[in-house]
Amino acid sequence: MTLRIYDSKAQSLRDFTPLREGHVGMYVCGPTVQSSPHIGHLRSALVYDQLRRWLVYRGFDVTFVRNVTDIDDKILVNASDSGERWWALAYRYELEFTAAYQRLGILAPTYEPRATASVTQMQDLIARLIERGHAYPAPDGSGDVYFDTSSWPEYGALTRQSRDHMEAAADADPRGKRDERDFALWKGHKPDEPADAAWESPWGAGRPGWHIECSAMSRRYLGAHFDIHGGGLDLRFPHHENELAQSTAAGDAFAEYWVHNGLVNVSGQKMSKSLGNSVYAADLLGRARPIVVRYLLGQAHYRSTLDYTPASISEAEAALERITGFLERAERRLAGTRFVGTAAEVVPDAFGRAMDDDLGVPQALAVLHDTVRAGNQALDSVDLPAAARAHAEVRAMAEVLGIDPRDPAYRRGQDESAAVGALDALVTRLLDDRQAAREAKDYGEADRIRAELTGAGITLEDTAHGTHWSLGT
Repeated sequence: MTLRIYDSKAQSLRDFTPLREGHVGMYVCGPTVQSSPHIGHLRSALVYDQLRRWLVYRGFDVTFVRNVTDIDDKILVNASDSGERWWALAYRYELEFTAAYQRLGILAPTYEPRATASVTQMQDLIARLIERGHAYPAPDGSGDVYFDTSSWPEYGALTRQSRDHMEAAADADPRGKRDERDFALWKGHKPDEPADAAWESPWGAGRPGWHIECSAMSRRYLGAHFDIHGGGLDLRFPHHENELAQSTAAGDAFAEYWVHNGLVNVSGQKMSKSLGNSVYAADLLGRARPIVVRYLLGQAHYRSTLDYTPASISEAEAALERITGFLERAERRLAGTRFVGTAAEVVPDAFGRAMDDDLGVPQALAVLHDTVRAGNQALDSVDLPAAARAHAEVRAMAEVLGIDPRDPAYRRGQDESAAVGALDALVTRLLDDRQAAREAKDYGEADRIRAELTGAGITLEDTAHGTHWSLGT
């Protein structure tokens, strides 16, 4: 069966045909490292890890690029609020993202460019747009450069919106814009911004706008025309719409397929800071083993909304225990027999059909669990050839999905998870003591506890909804 994938731009399923036979170029919008990773970041990264693993299983050579946005308005604001250098804050949070990805078994990208390392390429792309009449420097001398949305008739093609019905772009000072919907390609340096957060350019010192970053980095690492562009559903507009417009207006074919993953709700509600219901990666990985978290976040179809509840962890744990229990039972029974290693570790046809049908992980998991049941029945009836086949198929399916409990990385992860859980318990107790001291107006004791945690390399973030902690660097 041919792999079919839902193309968000076409709004339909399309047969996947790579631009170059046997090879796939894939660009995924990575994190803006302004704060700690949350469950939505993990879900998005996991979706594209699943797609990448399946493409590799199907025999493709995949060049996988996931960027890091390490210069951004919010990074500068958060660094100012915390008293850190902006680049130090960005790197600290980048390390948190990397650690969370590694613990979930998410494969490292082929390339992981930082935006700050491709500013020259961004300036080149902006210059091409100005030359072609699709961008203009602000006439007020601010140093800002904007994309002229009225110059590009295809603007709105990704999300099928009419420009007339679009909201104003709120990414820069609108005073230098010809139209409120024009978006920033380059932001002139402001007096209250750090001097090292600016680069020289033909339009004056400044820094790139968010959207131009991904257009330049994808082109640099994958070329002007590549196969798949991925990201969260929340990025379709304006980020991906603007990427598509500026890249194609500059003369690049850009992405052949657009893939977007669904978002995460928490107990039926949209996750947001205003609701105080954000689930951070460190908290989630402190509650469950990494492989359980991976199963939990990867079990729904990638385009659907995933609803997380506290009960989700125990359900995922039970599902993995069934897989682990069968594998261990089969290995004990087959040990020393002539059936060990006789079956090739190849996924069943039904699993392959499910994955080829727009990455149908829920249906693929159903095949996996059916195979576990059949394998246990084969062991019960002492049908060792059938048990060996089931064992090999379960291993193959689990490996493709990244949930093989026999993977040594997850065995190491169990020890790490226990350590994180113990640390979380100790830090939580100290935070409770600190809160009690603050409520009793014993600010000296509260400051002492904060200093103790800070001295141990733990960063605290006080919010209206409580205190969040993370490991500092």
